[in-house]
Amino acid sequence: MTQATEIEAGLVIQGITAPLRLSDYKLIAFDMDSTLINIECVDEIADAAGRKAEVAAITEAAMRGEISDYKASLRQRVALLKGVSMAHLEQVYNERLQLNPGAAELVAACKKAGLRVLLVSGGFTFFTDRLRSRLGIDFARSNVLEVGTGPHCGELTGRLVDQPWGDICDGKEKARTLLEVSSLLGIAPDQTIAMGDGANDLPMMGVAGLSVAYHAKPAVRAKAHVAINSGGLDRLLTLFG
Repeated sequence: MTQATEIEAGLVIQGITAPLRLSDYKLIAFDMDSTLINIECVDEIADAAGRKAEVAAITEAAMRGEISDYKASLRQRVALLKGVSMAHLEQVYNERLQLNPGAAELVAACKKAGLRVLLVSGGFTFFTDRLRSRLGIDFARSNVLEVGTGPHCGELTGRLVDQPWGDICDGKEKARTLLEVSSLLGIAPDQTIAMGDGANDLPMMGVAGLSVAYHAKPAVRAKAHVAINSGGLDRLLTLFG
């Protein structure tokens, strides 16, 4: 990357020249936790099991890139959720989860400009399905939490469910999904925008035409074309003429 330039307070670009044209892009891909929304869902679910501090420490290390095996770190965290009720997940969604500032505005602006929207997350379908419906998102991929039956009906088992595309949506799967959706739409990767905050977002940001770090970890900010370090997601729109 070339030298970074702060074009406004808290808005940094490198390797690109503004203004850009939003019409040059056909797909925008969002990470969910701490990007599109304000929380790390796995940490808040763990709160019900009295394990939030333990799980949050693993999440933070994974997002900073200090844990190389994301799949192992997620399995470790999900195992600590065993016994948490689905009612608690509803409570997290209803009482703790909020869209980050500018999220709805950015999605709406992109859709108005003709872009399709992808939500691709190392989190869980319980939340991505609801956000997909709420924001009119076109495509979503994330992980499925296994729910018990019989005497443990309605409780998390501490395991994930394999899906047709694979076992866990990690960084590699995020990149593969962005390329898969691009192919489905008949567009080139350089016609895509990818926005994230953690190390597991770097692979998809690396294959996108425009990479955006939102209140991100240092390693992510260093590699992104755009770093939004203060303000909302819709600050990205200021780069487009």
